[in-house]
Amino acid sequence: MKHTRSFNEMQDRARAIRRRYAGLEHARHGRSWNTTEIALGFVGDVGDLAKLIQASEGIRSIEGHEARLEHELADCLWSVMTLADQLDVDLERAFMATMDELDARLNDSTDASN
Repeated sequence: MKHTRSFNEMQDRARAIRRRYAGLEHARHGRSWNTTEIALGFVGDVGDLAKLIQASEGIRSIEGHEARLEHELADCLWSVMTLADQLDVDLERAFMATMDELDARLNDSTDASN
């Protein structure tokens, strides 16, 4: 089943899940994770993602890597959205601006090679 969601819907869902994690962290540890700890968790997720990509390319043997790869990509996206939210970064605007910059750079490279 294909899901189509707006960026704002995705961001709202990421915020809601983060709030639930913060409550769980507070109940277990007396405080919720700070931005640095969330970033460190993200780094761990990126490491897991790299291993799953290796498995998808036949370099590692990880059972069920296809489904786990999908999950880890989504988990990394959630972390990026959470970090952007906590750091007051308008991720949608930043993404579009960055894509515009990359597009212009590619256009310049194409023009220079002609």
